[in-house]
Amino acid sequence: MVAITRARTGSGTDILSEAIGSVRIGRAQACRVRQSGSWGMRFPAFAGSGFHILLRGSGWLIPATGRPRALKAGDVVLTPFGAELGFSHAPGLLKDLPLAAEVVSEDPHGPDPSSPDPADVEFLCGAYWLDHGQVHPYLRALPELLVVSPGHDRALQLRLLADLLAVDVSDAPPGSGATRPALLDLLLTHALRQWLEQNRDADRPETDDPAIAVALREIHTSLHKPWTVEQLGRTVGMSRTAFTKRFTAMVGKPPMTYLTGRRLSHGARLLRETKAPLATIARQVGYSTEFAFGAAFRREYGISPGRFRDLESRRACEA
Repeated sequence: MVAITRARTGSGTDILSEAIGSVRIGRAQACRVRQSGSWGMRFPAFAGSGFHILLRGSGWLIPATGRPRALKAGDVVLTPFGAELGFSHAPGLLKDLPLAAEVVSEDPHGPDPSSPDPADVEFLCGAYWLDHGQVHPYLRALPELLVVSPGHDRALQLRLLADLLAVDVSDAPPGSGATRPALLDLLLTHALRQWLEQNRDADRPETDDPAIAVALREIHTSLHKPWTVEQLGRTVGMSRTAFTKRFTAMVGKPPMTYLTGRRLSHGARLLRETKAPLATIARQVGYSTEFAFGAAFRREYGISPGRFRDLESRRACEA
């Protein structure tokens, strides 16, 4: 399990709490959406962070790009920096869905959110809207949509929090101005922790520091980018010096040393498994020219990329 609560920044607070705290200055909003029959709704992009929890029934997440994804009761969809998304009873295109506000307020056939009668599907939606400022770099570095299917140990926690927020939204009891942000904090934090635990790649170093985990994800998924230490640090909202110190402590190597090793090991795999030209492989792993890639490869493996490919090809034939 990733012990996220132990991850510290230079100020003595963990970066996940820092990120959640940064959006707390926004307006806390939440609502329940209940639909039956053929339904669909689109939530436009916004400045902030939020989530959608499917409390009842099943449906489809409709992203702006990529394929729709089936959802079941209990699933949580996070929008770390307010990306556009939609939900529907069936797969479809985001542009074909009506705005959620229109569905809830103008559909005379849609179930009343305050009605005790069951609906086919029920969502609980919450968000912090930032009227000023930007979402924390740590949150912006995450994928635009995160889907969490809580495990047995977390499902009860999230369900209890969702039930508390649903009551707060439905009844608006005295003190809801204080309880609603607190519940949003807890739901966002629990869901983000769960996603981070479920999305650690086997080929990445294990770390209990969420900032370094995000930096590692950026390196592993975007080797082609011309990374610098400053850019990686900005990705997670840290200075060059603080980022280098923490990355080295967590991973055991400085950022650029780790990046170079990762680039060359991936380049070796591409040489072994594909017939792509050397110049193409060089670009894919972040080198501007075949010559630069070849020089770095020889320093690491003591052999040229072309010679390496020939030897690996012979070994495969002999096997």
